[in-house]
Amino acid sequence: MDGLTPRAGQPQRLRARVRPSAGDPEGALVLLHGRGADEHDLYPLLDLLDPERRLLGVTPGAPLSLPPGGSHWYQLAGIPTPHAETFHASIPLLDMLLEGLQVPFERVVLGGFSQGTVMSWALTLGPGRARPAAVIALSGFLPRVADWPLDPSQLAGIPVAIGHGTLDPVIPVAFGHEARAALEAGGAAVTWMESHVGHTVDPGWVPALRDVVSAAV
Repeated sequence: MDGLTPRAGQPQRLRARVRPSAGDPEGALVLLHGRGADEHDLYPLLDLLDPERRLLGVTPGAPLSLPPGGSHWYQLAGIPTPHAETFHASIPLLDMLLEGLQVPFERVVLGGFSQGTVMSWALTLGPGRARPAAVIALSGFLPRVADWPLDPSQLAGIPVAIGHGTLDPVIPVAFGHEARAALEAGGAAVTWMESHVGHTVDPGWVPALRDVVSAAV
């Protein structure tokens, strides 16, 4: 998964770091990084959330290189409205990566941080999407994008972990509250985590996240 072939400024495949499972994988844990980071950023979380390595762990890198640096899943166009063209362009690249895991999507825990959370919602709540084992949504928002309506009822009965810092200056905690309300109304089994941190992953959330992953797959 580490080969890249440029095509009109876009890779045909996403690069990714892969952490093998200890034995035959019981599923997969896929974590999508935030704006300006890369495939290395969330890699340490794989062992924290799946310490027994029951799952194949994958941290993809986003396809766009934009100012001020790092990798991006889409261009900024305000919150909660990603730039539609670049948002739509990333979805098939992520679909290709997920299909290449050779793990059924119903055995995949998909999650991310910030922009990675936005793409996780897109991949699980968008039109005709398959149901994952669970979703992890940290410090992000439900995207409003033309031609990509979201349906929270698609995750009815699915474990969903949402975490957000009350001091987040980038994506205010109100967007986490909105996601929680929408997913609970849609019937998801929501684990809510809120703490007095900024735009970051609070280490205090790890035990609850580990429990969600362990119970889901």
